[in-house]
Amino acid sequence: MNIVKLPWPPKELSPNNTAHWSKKSKYKKQYRLHCWILSKESKLTAPADGKIKMKVTFFPPDKRHRDADNMVASIKSGLDGVADALQVNDKRFLPMFIFSEEVKGMVEIEIQ
Repeated sequence: MNIVKLPWPPKELSPNNTAHWSKKSKYKKQYRLHCWILSKESKLTAPADGKIKMKVTFFPPDKRHRDADNMVASIKSGLDGVADALQVNDKRFLPMFIFSEEVKGMVEIEIQ
């Protein structure tokens, strides 16, 4: 299967976090690298050209309410790591976002 399970994005990557950009930058780099490593280990593949259809399923770490737009914004550097692993430009991604209520604390990406 063409699936990678990524850790839940750190709270520092939330758009609601008002920390200085230089502080956020450290977390973006770490999360991007972690997602790159996991994507490589999962042996993800993508079509040679055209759009890359992907299902991105968010499984929150707890039952607290989260805004869908904040979850999507928080995963940006993680998707950059996936693109790095696939050696593609992320403008090719055509994501379908799913927001599960099942508590797992991860983001599952399936390339279709």
